[in-house]
Amino acid sequence: MAEQSNYNEDSIRTLDWKEHIRLRPGMYIGKLGDGSSADDGIYILIKEVVDNCIDEFVMGFGKKIEIKVKEGIVSIRDYGRGIPLGKAVDSVSKINTGAKYDSKAFKKSVGLNGVGTKAVNALSSNFTLEAYREGKYKRAVFNQGNIVEDNEIADTDKPNGTFVSFRADTEVFKNYNYRFPYIEKMIWNYCYLNPGLSIWFNGTRFFSKNGLLDLLQNNMDNEPLYPIIHIKGEDIEVAITHARQYGEEYYSFVNGQHTTQGGTHQAAFRSAYVKVVREFFNKNYEAVDVRASIVAAISVKVMEPVFESQTKTKLGSNEIEPGGKSMNAFVSDFLKEKLDNFLHRNPEVAEALEKKIKQSEKERKELSGIRKLAKDRAKKASLHNKKLRDCRIHYNDKKNDRHLDTTLFITEGDSASGSITKSRDVNTQAVFSLRGKPLNSYGLTKKVVYENEEFNLVQAALNIEDDIEDLRYNNVVIATDADVDGMHIRLLLLTFFLQFFPDLVKNGHVYILQTPLFRVRNKKETIYCYSDEERKAAIAKLGKNPEITRFKGLGEISPNEFKHFIGDDIRLEPVLISKDSLVADLLSFYMGKNTPDRQKFIIENLRLEEDVVDEV
Repeated sequence: MAEQSNYNEDSIRTLDWKEHIRLRPGMYIGKLGDGSSADDGIYILIKEVVDNCIDEFVMGFGKKIEIKVKEGIVSIRDYGRGIPLGKAVDSVSKINTGAKYDSKAFKKSVGLNGVGTKAVNALSSNFTLEAYREGKYKRAVFNQGNIVEDNEIADTDKPNGTFVSFRADTEVFKNYNYRFPYIEKMIWNYCYLNPGLSIWFNGTRFFSKNGLLDLLQNNMDNEPLYPIIHIKGEDIEVAITHARQYGEEYYSFVNGQHTTQGGTHQAAFRSAYVKVVREFFNKNYEAVDVRASIVAAISVKVMEPVFESQTKTKLGSNEIEPGGKSMNAFVSDFLKEKLDNFLHRNPEVAEALEKKIKQSEKERKELSGIRKLAKDRAKKASLHNKKLRDCRIHYNDKKNDRHLDTTLFITEGDSASGSITKSRDVNTQAVFSLRGKPLNSYGLTKKVVYENEEFNLVQAALNIEDDIEDLRYNNVVIATDADVDGMHIRLLLLTFFLQFFPDLVKNGHVYILQTPLFRVRNKKETIYCYSDEERKAAIAKLGKNPEITRFKGLGEISPNEFKHFIGDDIRLEPVLISKDSLVADLLSFYMGKNTPDRQKFIIENLRLEEDVVDEV
């Protein structure tokens, strides 16, 4: 009989605020991560501090925010009113302390629970707060939430505002580093949602004059099919157009928070948009045809919003304010008035919109037969060929109560897929095995997605044929060898995604798996090295004559070893598209008629093309 653990008064623990945050950080900032994903904790820490600065701007105080990230230290300075000096320390070190409980002071704030900066404080090895207010200032320094320096209020000639500096604690965040493109995207969104605000990041100014209109103009890969529709109302702003691309693309926000997983406001917009368009043209167009190739942004302001997690990536509120109009009615009434009026006043836009809808309808009908056959083939292939070794939990499964990260590894070859399959977490990690190199889909129509077996099966595995919101794995990881063939397979897969499912890449779901190039070991210790520099450091650490193995392919790594590389210490390199890069231009360079340039790029960007001479 198993020994029963004692359950008595000694089993009950009372944690103080910082102990609880450090013990359960996921409750406060979502996943920890290493910085390879935009929603990793180190970026949430930045966001929590900046949100307070934004709230000051919204209330009419401070038009400038300065953000610096250097050598792992983040510093943020606003020029708002400054925290009341007598409560400055409490505001960052006592849970349930803050001005945002007073709805009159912060009517439509993102942060309503008084936790944000306290979580940053508790999860930082060094946290410094300086509050400037009417010629006086207060400074305090913390370590892991414990105050180590509490200065008296003193005179200052610095302008009003708040300064926060912190270093994320390496005891909590392992081997992390900041990817500036993620921070820049966050900053741009703040600017689009707060026209007139200047945010300086490491010396570069970010600024928007026209809000969501600027957002669409700066993020579209090609010219819109008609001028962007930009309409505003009280507590709502919308920008809409259609583009030469597949799928639907949305940017949705609540009280300045980028709701990357959508929510009730985005669902209300999608439904209301179709209804208004149908009524305007007096035709019962299919919803998929009305929304096909749409690019839209929606921002709403909600009194006391309810999010589905502390990281606020999905809105759960069904009302604009407690006891007020429903979200569906609010968005629908706005579009019914403003969008309908816009289309009546701009007949050329209405004509272009209907032309696009009819074109989408025609393409859908032409593909309907092929799609049915493709779905049947996908079911049979999955059953008999076992191309997909699935996991038990899926990203958008309602049973996934904790919204766990789920991963699909796309790899090539039986040995590599076999090793990953035997090493994976069967609950959250799936494996898709490619057969040889995929087709170069550059310049082809979506018909090829259904006619090509590999592409059809990848699409079916991801469950993204109809809507990216049905995505079954939030991490799509390309796992290929670190050689010319492996790089080529990566490019072919990325071409497929960018050509037909660009949102998958734009929304940060696609990664490259980094696997070690070397194993350096002696009788006491084994070190896996991802670069020649790490190999040299390992040799220096282990001393004379360690055993050195060069991994030339994923198939050479045994399942017992592979489990180290796809578990907690997994290294993923995100596929990022910079603000200045157009998808069409990227595809033309990588997969167009420029073979010599592409070959040169592949070779120059391999981590190691040739074996390295060991230096012992």
